[in-house]
Amino acid sequence: MILSSHALQERLQYESGLVIKPYSDVCQQPASYDLRVGEESILHKRLCTLVPTLEWVELPLDIAAMLRCRSSYARKGVLLGGGFVDPGFRGQLTLCLTNMGREVIALHREDRVVQMILHQVIGNDELYRGRYQDSLGVIRAR
Repeated sequence: MILSSHALQERLQYESGLVIKPYSDVCQQPASYDLRVGEESILHKRLCTLVPTLEWVELPLDIAAMLRCRSSYARKGVLLGGGFVDPGFRGQLTLCLTNMGREVIALHREDRVVQMILHQVIGNDELYRGRYQDSLGVIRAR
């Protein structure tokens, strides 16, 4: 089940373990939340660029997230690598953005580039404990 904007806002308000900071009403969509770029970045043609989100995200035991490139960037040729966030994750997300378009793309702080779709996880008893826990800024691969 995908969380609606109403369900997401309720979860944020009632200390359910779901955290999105800083939260912005502008980023709230009917069934997703737009994550913003945390720092100025240039997406060069044919290269993967790691970009941190502005938001710090914490997912409780019963919520996982899927990440999708916003269509306005996909139309320019931007692809998002990765895209799943396990229950229990805490931190800024590192976005793997590849520019397959014809032009260099400048990303500015607070540009809304990725949609986060929150899903309910039923019967889970495991939290994420990986190396990206409590991430700040870009975290490179091992």
